[in-house]
Parts: sequence; C-alpha cells; structure tokens
Amino acid sequence: MTKITTENKCSFCSGTKCCSYFTQQVDTPRSKDDFQTLLWQIAHRDIEIYQDEDGWFLIINNRCQFIGNGGSCTIYDQRPTVCREYDNDWCEYDEPAEKHFRRYFTSYDELLAYCRKRFKRWDK
Repeated sequence: MTKITTENKCSFCSGTKCCSYFTQQVDTPRSKDDFQTLLWQIAHRDIEIYQDEDGWFLIINNRCQFIGNGGSCTIYDQRPTVCREYDNDWCEYDEPAEKHFRRYFTSYDELLAYCRKRFKRWDK
C-alpha cells in the first residue's frame, strides 16, 4: 500500500473537492439588513454560507473548468498562482471542512430560520 503524503495526496482524491468551489469572505453580519443581504446571496443557486474562527464566508460551488474526467488539472503547468500556492498539508481529503464550522447554512430556509431565532422581531 502506498503511503499518502502531501506530494501525492491529490492523486488519491477522486472528488477534487478543493477544485469544485471557492470561498469569499464577507463582513460579519450584525444587522437585519446584513442578514437580508446574506439571504439574497444564498437565494442564488449553488451558494452556501458558513462561519468559522476566521469569520463569515460564502461558498460558491462551481467546479473549475479545467478539471479533467479523471480529476486531474488539464492546465497543471500553466495553472493560476492560487492553485500553485495551495497548501494541502490539511485538506478535505483528511476530514470535511464543515467539521470546524460554527454555523453552516446550505439553503435560504436554514438561514431564514436562524435570522428568525436571532432577531425576535424579524417578521415585523
């Protein structure tokens, strides 16, 4: 059995999870207006929202167009700097990122329920 290292880990990952989405940090929501903006964002297809120790983030689930059928990068030698500098010492091959989320919303309804709980007068 081959030992999995950071150098070869990506070749064992059939899901290419790191190449199927990207995140964008957003300002910490504090007001009802802030949460209304998050509701608008999550109302769009393939958007999720989470909070972890670093803040609040949008997850934009949109697979990289350069992932080939076997899961490898078809432009590996010319890949963007972000990809070149990606550190896979710990990645979602090791454990799901969701395990470390404080809050995680995968739908409009989930976030709306949170808003109603956080703001007692949400619907008024």
